[in-house]
Amino acid sequence: MDTRQVTQNLATFFETLSPQSVSQLHTLYDALATFKDPFNEVQGLPEIERIFRHMYGALDQPHFVITGQLVDGAQAFLTWEFRFRFKRFDTTTLQTVRGASHVAFNEQGLVTLHRDYWDAAEELYEKLPLVGGLMRWLKKQANS
Repeated sequence: MDTRQVTQNLATFFETLSPQSVSQLHTLYDALATFKDPFNEVQGLPEIERIFRHMYGALDQPHFVITGQLVDGAQAFLTWEFRFRFKRFDTTTLQTVRGASHVAFNEQGLVTLHRDYWDAAEELYEKLPLVGGLMRWLKKQANS
C-alpha cells in the first residue's frame, strides 16, 4: 500500500464530495470503519454514510478544502476547512470550520478509523444566534 497515494485519493474524494458520491465511500472505507467527531461516534459504513448524507440535508453548499496532509506509516493527518451556509439563519454568510482528521488504513488501503478534531464551541456554537452570545460571554469569563 502506498499510504501517500491512498491519502491523496481520500483528500480528493472529500474535496469533490457530493450527495451522489456519498454512496462511493465503500471504495475508501472498510465496512467496519469507525468514525468520530464532536457530535457522533459510529461504526460501520452505513452509519458513516448516514452522517455525510445528513450534512447535505442540514446545510447549504457544504464542502471541504484540504489544506494539509501528513502521512506516517499506515496513518495520516489531514487539515481542512469545512465551508457551508446555514439553511435556517444567516443563510447568506459563508461559514468556515477549521479542523483536522486522523485516519488509519488497513493493508488494503481502506480507512479503518476516521476521527475529526475541531472546536465546536469556537467554530460552530459562537456562530449561532442565541447560543453564540452565551458562548462568547463564557469564553470571555474564562479568559479574565
